[in-house]
Amino acid sequence: MIMINEIKEDADERMGKSLEVLADVLARIRTGRANPSLLDGITVDYYGTETPLNQVASVNTEDARTLVISPWEKPLIPVIEKAILKSDIGITPSSTSELIRIPLPPLTEENRKDLAKQARAEAENARIAVRNIRRDAIADVRELVKEKEVAEDEAHKAEDDIQKLTDRRVAEIDKTLSSKEADLMEV
Repeated sequence: MIMINEIKEDADERMGKSLEVLADVLARIRTGRANPSLLDGITVDYYGTETPLNQVASVNTEDARTLVISPWEKPLIPVIEKAILKSDIGITPSSTSELIRIPLPPLTEENRKDLAKQARAEAENARIAVRNIRRDAIADVRELVKEKEVAEDEAHKAEDDIQKLTDRRVAEIDKTLSSKEADLMEV
């Protein structure tokens, strides 16, 4: 029974991580509002080392549609601008001698639909990851039965528990997705 509980706990933990990854990915998909996490994936060439943007500058929101980047070293301004332009987020920075402003244009209906489609694809990837974890956990339980370490009725109960866990995590993924879609479609 202890081994079955370990399998279930491991599956739950791994499914939770899949959900965390989905939340991080969805945070990077821009909505109509400025959000510093939009720039999380950007790295800057900092004295020959690729460094995350948030480790060489502070990123804040100035208003609902503008991000402001304040580099800790002034010579980094053109380097940061180049990194933002090179990234695939599709925004153009404008800089002064002190900081970089990133105005976010309002999303068009077509942009919103494309971003919603991208969010749905990421949610489906998370669902697939959760189902793969379920498959692995059930295979582990069946292996215990084959080695005669647990009884078959215990294994069936464990498989039911793992399925319930999977259903709960998929429902959380769906809830996270619908929240993001609502954000995207909000004008």
